[in-house]
Amino acid sequence: MIYPVVLCGGAGTRLWPLSRKGFPKQFSRLTDPQKSLFEATLSRLQ
Repeated sequence: MIYPVVLCGGAGTRLWPLSRKGFPKQFSRLTDPQKSLFEATLSRLQ
């Protein structure tokens, strides 16, 4: 069985003020108004 590992991290300082300590860039809805970057990555795994 294969277990996917999603690596997401970083401060996202270049995206400030959209990305900040309380709301990191991977949880921002930058490319799709319905999904965050993390959710979009998870949907590609399915």
